[in-house]
Amino acid sequence: MVATRTAELEVQIDGDGPVVVLLPSLGRDSYEFDPVAHDLAAAGYRALRPQLRGVGRSRGHTAGADLHDLATDVADVLTHFDAAPAVLAGHAFGHYVARVLDADHPESVRGVAVLAAGARRFPASLTERVAKCSDTSLPDGERLEHLAAVFFADGHDPSVWLDGWWPDAIELQRAAMAATDKESWWPVAHAPLLDLQAADDVFRPPESRTELVDEFGAELVTTVLIPGSGHALIPEVPHEVANALITWIRTLD
Repeated sequence: MVATRTAELEVQIDGDGPVVVLLPSLGRDSYEFDPVAHDLAAAGYRALRPQLRGVGRSRGHTAGADLHDLATDVADVLTHFDAAPAVLAGHAFGHYVARVLDADHPESVRGVAVLAAGARRFPASLTERVAKCSDTSLPDGERLEHLAAVFFADGHDPSVWLDGWWPDAIELQRAAMAATDKESWWPVAHAPLLDLQAADDVFRPPESRTELVDEFGAELVTTVLIPGSGHALIPEVPHEVANALITWIRTLD
């Protein structure tokens, strides 16, 4: 457990070496990063997995919290472990936190990997379907239909995401997004970026593939496309994700 300025976060640690911080998707926990963290550790890296507020044993004030507060939590974790500058890898919602941390605390960031990041703008209907995926009051059959349509590519089992949702964290994270001006971080990138895209991600249609390159240039942004994967990405192809991360991180040396 690590005390930050306004929260207390549970942090999992795997391996020794240069630090890679793994940040989960909306309302999800860091446990599903197990295969990725283990691969990173085997390759000589130290994987830090802070659970965001409301997940696991992590706690902190929720009223008025925005993405800058959640990013500062992670910056404080890096300070606690004397781990800055570190590589940040954020999955979907987690990439918001990673990029805001780079915007607010560039001295703490060596590089930012965005994993299955949605396009800058995507249909509101997708957000509505995500809410149904995580609503455990709905029948499993209905939720599986939404999970298959929104998160998982063909050939992957969406039932692995019937569990593992944290309702308090979902509420907090949605409020944090709404409370944060996107222009305070979207046009900002101090550190190199890895745009790791899932080829079948409905949140990232083909016409949006070059958004980050168009914004920041090919000198700063490396794009990798993983076939046969959807927005869930991590439970679908964890070892491919780890391999892409490790390959890119080695270019930062």
